[in-house]
Amino acid sequence: MENIKKLPRAIIGLGNPGKHYYSNRHNIGFRIIDALAARHGAHWTKKDIMEITEIMLGDKKILLIKPQTFMNVSGNVIPFLGKQGIKPDQILVIHDELEMPFGKIKLRFGGSARGHKGLRSIVDICGKDFYRLSFGIGRPEQREDVAQYVLSNFSEDQAELEQYIDQAVNIIEAAITT
Repeated sequence: MENIKKLPRAIIGLGNPGKHYYSNRHNIGFRIIDALAARHGAHWTKKDIMEITEIMLGDKKILLIKPQTFMNVSGNVIPFLGKQGIKPDQILVIHDELEMPFGKIKLRFGGSARGHKGLRSIVDICGKDFYRLSFGIGRPEQREDVAQYVLSNFSEDQAELEQYIDQAVNIIEAAITT
């Protein structure tokens, strides 16, 4: 696990808005940030194009954000963070990762969007120098359309999903508070 050298002031969970999408692979960012908020007793408020709340990790106040635009324009929340004085290197983005096996979690700083359109939207607005927590969703076994795969729900054989979500929350907390 990479240590976070500059404490994030904001964490963005990527996903598509609406109950219809909540259990999709592409919405794992929402699921993880919801679990983080719930662990700290935080409640979401709708503000413009996002849902927002805040938590305390150690002695640091952290904004949690769920863009309420579709995935491909997630970067539209970045100007709001800039108005709060939050720089790109103070942001952690939680997203699904097709190129990692299911349940693998990786924390890193910088890098390309690797074909992820939600990340691409953020990179286009603020550059690539922000933290990412990538959650592996794996590739489809057959050559099904990738868009169809990421917009489908996790399969029943991935029942350990809640344990992996909890592990992701633990990684975020440990990286920020240690």
